[in-house]
Amino acid sequence: MRSYLLYAIMAGVAWGVGGYFEKIGLHEMRIPPIAGITMRTLVALVILAAVSIPAWRSVSIQAHSRYLIMIILGGGLLAGSLGMWSFYSALARSENLGITLATAFALAPLAGTVTGILRKDQQVDVRIGIGLAAVVLGIVLLQLSQVHQK
Repeated sequence: MRSYLLYAIMAGVAWGVGGYFEKIGLHEMRIPPIAGITMRTLVALVILAAVSIPAWRSVSIQAHSRYLIMIILGGGLLAGSLGMWSFYSALARSENLGITLATAFALAPLAGTVTGILRKDQQVDVRIGIGLAAVVLGIVLLQLSQVHQK
């Protein structure tokens, strides 16, 4: 497997699962979207700063509710930090931007839906199932196009 594809897959899964938990936290805490994205960005900044600046030994974040933890872990860690790092790593290694973007962004709804199914609070009907299957088929077709271009 090419490294850019692995990073694109990691980005899509992180964005999908992280976004799922962010949505719950925003809804339950009734946080306006602009405040939620500010929190997400702040958390990502703290995590990335801790990784990139060796002088920072640790970052301590204390949550006061499980919904705040969902936003911090889902949005800040998974989607904001791991997702963006994986995406930019994929972009840096990718030969075809369209395929990298499609892979990363197509996996997000799939990962979020599967997370909801596993947590038993996501409803899936035939249309959603067919749509998600089409997403997977699209990713496969895009990857097969790369094989034939070499």
